Amino acid sequence: MTGFGKASVQLPLKKITVEIKSLNSKNLDLNVRLPQPYREKELEIRNQIAQQLERGKVECSVYIEVTGEETSSTINAPIVKAYIAQMKSIIPDADATELMKMAVRMPDALKVERCELDEQEWKEIEKVLHQAIKNINEFRQQEGEKLGNDFAQRIENIRTAMHEVASYEEERITNVKERLQQNLKELEVAVDESRYAQEIIYYIEKLDINEEKVRLTNHLDYFVETMNAKEHAGRKLGFIAQEMGREINTMGSKSNHAEMQKLVVKMKDELEKIKEQVLNIL
Repeated sequence: MTGFGKASVQLPLKKITVEIKSLNSKNLDLNVRLPQPYREKELEIRNQIAQQLERGKVECSVYIEVTGEETSSTINAPIVKAYIAQMKSIIPDADATELMKMAVRMPDALKVERCELDEQEWKEIEKVLHQAIKNINEFRQQEGEKLGNDFAQRIENIRTAMHEVASYEEERITNVKERLQQNLKELEVAVDESRYAQEIIYYIEKLDINEEKVRLTNHLDYFVETMNAKEHAGRKLGFIAQEMGREINTMGSKSNHAEMQKLVVKMKDELEKIKEQVLNIL
């Protein structure tokens, strides 16, 4: 959901610019910065942005640059004259120009008249706002395509590592049997072969990861299917990634083999990178 959109319009007496920036966030966190004359339109602007952007930490700023002979500030003549008179009484020989410079810096020397919002001007601002929203959505679309390619590659990396895990399963079982037999030899006790075979089967079943591999494969397929769907699925992808993590963690706890553990760590690393970027998906 990282993005940036900007648009501007030149009116007869001013230039108005709208900038919209967004960062990752699970929900919509919207901050709108408006000049005083447009404050009454803040709720309307919020609604328009919320409908289009949906998620992200979004900041919308509207800037006004006066380009014509227009100002909302005027000199408060009685106040300025009173200041000059007071300063002359203190410094009779002071230069009039210097007194004027000092007087206009004093409190209340300028009065600001409240500008009423011009509806025709607001219509132009709305057009600029819509264009800025369109621009940020196009930016997000481009970022989404890049993320889609990155997700696809990382999903395949996890799938490949999962298949590599299978190549060590038979070796792992052999190692477990040999280790148990060695331990029994060291104890130098009589062993019931039938009972020993049952315990081996029970122990091996506890280490079996076929169920985890099947579920992880389903999650990987569902992630790709959801990612390619046209609906907004950022939260759903996050949930699927959590389920993928559960299966990978279970495989790690059952692996009992150095090479398998390395592959599990590799899968976890790829999954963490996916989780970081899922926040960027609507």
